[in-house]
Amino acid sequence: MNHKQQAEQILEAIGGKENLSAGTHCVTRLRLALHDEDIVDKERLNQLESVKGSFSTNGQFQIVVGQGTVDKVYKELIQLADIGEASKDEVKEASKGNMNWLQRAVKTLADIFIPILPAIVTAGLLLGINNILTAPGIFFDDQSIIDVYPQWSGIANMIIVIANTAFAFLPGLIGWSAVKKFGGSPILGIVMGLVLVNPELLNAWSYGQAVKEGTVPTWDLFGLTVEKIGYQGQVLPVLVASYVLTKIELFLRKRVPESIQLLVVGPVALLVTGFLTFIIIGPITFGIGNAITDGLVSIFDNFAALGGLIYGALYGVMVITGMHHTFLAVDIQLIGSTGTTFLWPMLALSNIAQGSAALAIMAASKDEKLKGLGLSSGISAYLGITEPALFGVNLRFKYPFIIAITSSAIAGLYISASGVVASSIGVGGIPGIFSIVAQYWLEFAIGMVIVIVLPFLGTFLYAKRKRDV
Repeated sequence: MNHKQQAEQILEAIGGKENLSAGTHCVTRLRLALHDEDIVDKERLNQLESVKGSFSTNGQFQIVVGQGTVDKVYKELIQLADIGEASKDEVKEASKGNMNWLQRAVKTLADIFIPILPAIVTAGLLLGINNILTAPGIFFDDQSIIDVYPQWSGIANMIIVIANTAFAFLPGLIGWSAVKKFGGSPILGIVMGLVLVNPELLNAWSYGQAVKEGTVPTWDLFGLTVEKIGYQGQVLPVLVASYVLTKIELFLRKRVPESIQLLVVGPVALLVTGFLTFIIIGPITFGIGNAITDGLVSIFDNFAALGGLIYGALYGVMVITGMHHTFLAVDIQLIGSTGTTFLWPMLALSNIAQGSAALAIMAASKDEKLKGLGLSSGISAYLGITEPALFGVNLRFKYPFIIAITSSAIAGLYISASGVVASSIGVGGIPGIFSIVAQYWLEFAIGMVIVIVLPFLGTFLYAKRKRDV
């Protein structure tokens, strides 16, 4: 493949070098900040030999080129456009002007939660292994593996200690990522997050019982009674606290002499933020977070099938807009407050549905390039990454996407009506079954059959009838 020629053709299709503001790349995609995405000739672009699909997200125009090729095409592209190499952060900054306020808010949440996702997913997979070892009725009637083989109990306990750490100290992870995103010192964000789960505080999971018993500990601050509670599993308190901490830190850094910044900035920022959090920020956001949780739980308790139908249908649409990142915070809040989430299982099934539709296009197509793209993107979606299948295949032909979200809605209705929940966030595809509470494995497996079979058969038969692939 002539990489320079491919770069020239890509540059022409996106509107020439005058339309390219900045560019970087990841493992498989060119990530470009364009001045005007409307002038991109997408039909011509997607016909190029090296291009496996393209889509716009978070103000960036991304072109799927493929692993091992993308870096070579990128080097030729920036040389032809005379823009120089740029980092991902620089491209994100350059593409901000293409986003409205809602997109910027969603992007901020995504930038905070995506860096900590590997820790949460890893914890979810480990919890899945623990579920296999400790849940009764999987391999033995009314008994778990460790009941039958007690020698495995120590291993199971060690796994749960390792797995639970990410959730037990979640505010520390969020504090690090949020303060880094807001422009402050990440180490102060970690400390602020850990302050909120200090063992000296009443554990948030024990708060409800303590209220009933009237045993909630308090501080007396100059006559003001402040509840001495922690914020385990909470998202909003640490997000707001991180923002306030960063603003105070940056304010002080501009005004405190550099020679004494180490003695003043960190201690004052943490102390002021800590007082504000325990007195104002924490109680208010704790209430808001619990209200959101209670509202969602109430809706799914009373209208489970309808909620599953709607969420199952809309999740694929939200991926297109980037709005799906906001629900990562909701999932984490649900797990922190109730111990499980009923939203994440539908996410996993939605991803599988998109993968099945892409694989159906692969099976129905006579075009070798489209076959390869359908296969690779379908497998990727089965493992939780749906963008290549969505933008490279399903949205291009439209009906695979519609059939996929319809199938996802049916599966969402079924598993929600069956009460399926996950104990954690895991890999958002077929391996996601290990994050499902063990007693619901059969129901979730039936949901997987629905989103594997229906999108594949529906898309395949329609494609053969339409003969457009």
